[in-house]
This record gives sequence, structure tokens and C-alpha cells, in this order.
Amino acid sequence: MYNTTIINQSAERAVEMLQQIIAIPSYSREETKLADFIEEIACRDHLAPHRKGNNVWCISSAFIPERPTLLLNAHIDTVRPVNGWERDPHTPYVEGDVLYGLGSNDCGGGLVALYEVFRLCEADKDLPWNLVYLASAEEEVSGQGGIESVLSDLPKIDVAIVGEPTNMQPAIAEKGLMVVDAVAHGKAGHAARNEGVNAIYKALEDIVWCKNHQFERVSHLLGEVKMSVTVIQAGTQHNVVPDECRFTIDVRSNECYTNQEILDKIGRNLHSELKARSTRLNSSHIASGHPLVQKCIDMGKTPFGSPTLSDQALMPFPSLKIGPGDSARSHTADEYIKISEIRDGIADYLQLIG
Repeated sequence: MYNTTIINQSAERAVEMLQQIIAIPSYSREETKLADFIEEIACRDHLAPHRKGNNVWCISSAFIPERPTLLLNAHIDTVRPVNGWERDPHTPYVEGDVLYGLGSNDCGGGLVALYEVFRLCEADKDLPWNLVYLASAEEEVSGQGGIESVLSDLPKIDVAIVGEPTNMQPAIAEKGLMVVDAVAHGKAGHAARNEGVNAIYKALEDIVWCKNHQFERVSHLLGEVKMSVTVIQAGTQHNVVPDECRFTIDVRSNECYTNQEILDKIGRNLHSELKARSTRLNSSHIASGHPLVQKCIDMGKTPFGSPTLSDQALMPFPSLKIGPGDSARSHTADEYIKISEIRDGIADYLQLIG
């Protein structure tokens, strides 16, 4: 449907757009200027953008209610630069096939590739899908001002493509996240005398359970639920038996459990007081028999399970994570994406949705 010349031209546009994006700092919850830019670009291209907060979206002009609707999503926010950058993170720099810059890989490549695919296809009445393009905010912090805040404003979505860097291989499941704060209670006393109830020892019993417990349901894509105690705090001075010990449990869930199910099971087995910071970031998955997954397989791609979290966790509909770039480059010094990856991503997306 789209020849090499059109794809190459779209790739050139995408790379130029990404260079402009890199030059606009867009840390989580500070994306206003980049959202302004994306809105301006969409207006320039006559795509009639909508906006809520720092989320910008466009709906295909050839929207047919009888067709299923496919969401093309990527996020506009970045983490702050880590130490070790050898060049300015916000000055795009091209060296051969490589484009350096903060957010180039995570997930600027997917953001601009999906934008170009939407621009090319949004008026096509012969597509099997209606298209919605969403450039969402606050993904890196799972913020409530991000995709979650605009889902009710979108048309009914049947399935989504999320443009996170996966080397254009389809992630058909990803782990969820739940952080649980726990408090073990004891009774204060003088350490020199046999008095008090040491809250650290009570907490240790629960921590050992967290270390040793294995959840029964194991995913063939994501493996076991992983539970780690990552923070512990107790005591005020050496001669006082602590009456309180606080610890934090990091839970990475698979698609076989909801976070609430896991929290309930932890609560039945621990004596400590528990409070989940949130249970909303559940593991996500799409059936291996879904037409988009089958199309990926027909294209020679290999479905896999992703350990990293994305906005998929907040989508109440099936979603497929697939995008240009490599997740291993995300959040690293001298982050980069290959220009050829963006071009190949556009070509693959066009084939996937056509």
C-alpha cells in the first residue's frame, strides 16, 4: 500500500520531529511545552488534535462506527538525565545511523513512528480499523494526569499498540507493579532488661515469608510473581527495643493474578499492618490468538513477555507493546535510537495495521 519512497519520506519527517522533541525537556509532570509542540504539529498536519492536561490525541477523519478502533499510544515524558552523559541530553546529535538524545529511545522513536503511521492512514476508509493516536503524559511515574485521565474522553477502544522500545518484537504480556508498605508493631523497652517486644524480630518473620513464598500460578510468558523486600526502617537508638519496624514490599505480578488478589494473600499470611500504595498497575496481556498477534507472527516476529511496566497497566482493553529501539538503552547515559530502526518501525506498523 505504501511504497519505499513514501516510507523513506515519512522516516525523514519522523527523525526531524524527534530531533525537535529531544530539544524540549519533558520530564514527568513537566511536559507542557512538548504537549504544545505536538499539538502544533498535529494542527499543521490538519489532524484536529484534542488535548487534556498534557495529553494530546487525534481521531481518524475516516471514523466508521461499525469498525473496531485501534489506539496508537506512546508517551511524551522522560526521566531526568542520569549521570554519565558525554553530551547535552537535550541537544540532538546524529552520528551515522545513530540519533542521540534524552527520550530518543524511550520512547521518542515509537512516538514519532506512530504519529507518521497515523498521519498516513487516518483518512483511509479501507483499513480494518478506526485509528486514534494518543501522545500521553506522566507514563514514567504512572501519574493520574496521564493516560488514565483521558480514557473516558476517547472513543471506545478495542485494542491498542503501545510504542515502547521492543526491537519491533511483540510483547504480549508485561508484569504489573504493586508497592506495599508494612508496619510490624511491638512494645518499647530498655535493651538492658528483658522487657518489651522487639518489632524488628516480628517484622523478620514476615520478611522471611516474603522471601520464601512462591505463588502457585506461573505464567509461561512472565514466570512467577516476584516479591522483594527493598526498604526497612526501625529503631531510634541502640538501647531502646523498637516498638515499630517499617518495611516495603515490591511486587511484580504476572497476568495470572490481579494485584488485589496478591495483596489479599499477603494479608492472610503476614502479621504486620499492610497498606498498598496502589493496586491499579496490574499485569497486562493480549491473547496469542488475537489478529494483531497472529499478524506479527506471520511477519516473522516472536511474541514475548516484558518485565518492564508501561501504560498498558492502565488500559482496560487488550494491548500489544511493540516499538522501535531497545529497552536496554532506556534510562541510560547517551541514550540513542537508530534512524534505521525508526524507518523499519514505520514500515512494520503499516504492514501490521493494514
